[in-house]
Amino acid sequence: MGASQSGPVHMFQDLAYKTGFSIEQIKNLHNRFIYLTQAEDTLRREHLENVSDLALNPIRRQIIEAFFDKRNMGEKEKGCLQEIGFEEFVTVLSFFRPPKPHTADEEMKNIKKEKLRFLFNMHDTDNDGIITLDEYRRVVEELLSSYEIMGAETAKAITDAAMLEVASVTVGQMGPDEFYEGITFEQFMQILKDVEIETKMNIHFWNLDTRTVQCGK
Repeated sequence: MGASQSGPVHMFQDLAYKTGFSIEQIKNLHNRFIYLTQAEDTLRREHLENVSDLALNPIRRQIIEAFFDKRNMGEKEKGCLQEIGFEEFVTVLSFFRPPKPHTADEEMKNIKKEKLRFLFNMHDTDNDGIITLDEYRRVVEELLSSYEIMGAETAKAITDAAMLEVASVTVGQMGPDEFYEGITFEQFMQILKDVEIETKMNIHFWNLDTRTVQCGK
């Protein structure tokens, strides 16, 4: 029986080292993975689409797609996977893991940059290394859609203001002969430089008791 357990134990230890999760957290995530996939070896989009805690998230579609984006797996090639295994599942979730207490400043900067890269990839839907204004507008509109009491005109005004803010940051850095194509990753970091994304970017559904996770219709 000990030999049959050595495989999972070694995998959990390896994933804990790679992602920063504890062994106990990896075990809990494995239970969630088994529950979400209904004991299958791979996770597909439909397994995540019925998670209740994602259902009301205004950027639910982008979060789900992020699990299948090769760029978030450390892959050099671009594109999306149709299904992922447990290791890829944990790798993506590690982007949402809060930093440990007393993390050194330099490491905190790297964590923030990794999280911002993950967010950038999430909204760079065509994988061209640039978030177009249309892509950015869509993100803002989807975020505002969660506020049911907000009227259409108010939402449009906030969206337009956000677009002007982006333009003021990005266009101001351009030369007179340059053509504006969209937001680069460097500009994206500049726009969000004052946001403590390293501590605020988190996700809760994977940490729920499996008895409360609604995967069925």
